[in-house]
Amino acid sequence: MHTQDYDIIVIGGGLVGAGLACALGNQPVRVAVVEAFPFDAADQPSFDARTVAMSYTSKVIFDSLGLWADIQQQGATPIKRIHVSDRKHSGLTHLDCREQHVEALGYVVETRILGRVLGQHIPAFANVDYLCPATLESVSVTQHEARVTLMQDGQQRVLTTRLVVAADGGRSLVRQQAGVQSWQVGYNQTAVIANVAMDKPHDNIAYERFTDTGPMALLPSSHPENPDSLYALVWTVRDDQRDALLALDDAAFLARLQDRFGPRAGRFIKVSQRHDYPLSMMLAKEHVRQRLAFIGNAAHTMHPVAGQGFNLGLRDAAALAQIIMDAQRAGRDAGDLQVLQEYAAWRRSDHLQAMGFTDGLVRLFSSRLPPIILARNVGLLALDVLPGLKRIVTRQAMGYVGKLTRLARGLPL
Repeated sequence: MHTQDYDIIVIGGGLVGAGLACALGNQPVRVAVVEAFPFDAADQPSFDARTVAMSYTSKVIFDSLGLWADIQQQGATPIKRIHVSDRKHSGLTHLDCREQHVEALGYVVETRILGRVLGQHIPAFANVDYLCPATLESVSVTQHEARVTLMQDGQQRVLTTRLVVAADGGRSLVRQQAGVQSWQVGYNQTAVIANVAMDKPHDNIAYERFTDTGPMALLPSSHPENPDSLYALVWTVRDDQRDALLALDDAAFLARLQDRFGPRAGRFIKVSQRHDYPLSMMLAKEHVRQRLAFIGNAAHTMHPVAGQGFNLGLRDAAALAQIIMDAQRAGRDAGDLQVLQEYAAWRRSDHLQAMGFTDGLVRLFSSRLPPIILARNVGLLALDVLPGLKRIVTRQAMGYVGKLTRLARGLPL
């Protein structure tokens, strides 16, 4: 058998795909990353105006990869407390980093900053080739290798590899070409995203406020003009409300926001350009096949209510990197189905738990039935006074779910 061009080819150089490449950097494997848009391109979909709520374990993973210091220097706002409430009802609860003896429950980081840091580090790895701009045309798999056909610089290239990793997003071309089916749930909801400035400091408090049209989140953020009074807003509305909300001028938008959110965080005084994203849940029915693995949004997408999408994908990357390197050290073929099934089995419970939790929250807090309203508010109040239950929920929000990877424990790969 001829030697493959690469041991691993990652299709998609967004946050999760680039994270996997960094995890495999300087390891004894040959890696290629295929990406259509450069990190600093204006139309790079993974690194747009959005922010991510990075869980504490995601921070540990980036720290293990030697990336956290740069991320923190360029802009990472700690979340020290989380305030959860149900609009027009009495239920509320608080989560506090001091109760967990950590400096923060998580961090808010612009995706552009993450993209910049990842883009600065990947070229430094001698074993990683960043093929960009390049577009995937097809993937074909045999028992012994996979072939990736792509278009780069106007020329068609065919590369061979032991393993193709699909990190190409919710509309994954790799998943479509492989004929992998998925479960899909539409919420008939849209997330309206913006940055909002307040008339008082955020004090590193994040707010999750449930309303009858969907959850609203305010994540503490920063900007040179507003170093301590800026929030990243995620406002969930019904699809039939989206156009009217986006059509409002800034003053009317802020007034509507103030009415819906209330005065708890202060007075809204300024809003940035708004963006909208339709919301749905998707779970691929297969996460691995012979010489093929799916990570991040190519394997699952979910409602942003608990801020777990990116963190779940990064845990995928950390787990797959560990499986690959353990197989390499044991002389096993990382693209063999038996090896990849170990990755799928490891990640399955985390996927189902995270998706079940977020879907359950959306449905529970969208209900207008009086018994359910009463039950959820009693539950929020109970959570606030029962330390054991609060610890479980807080640890899950921090990313401590199931078997942790070495990277998530601060250990080398």
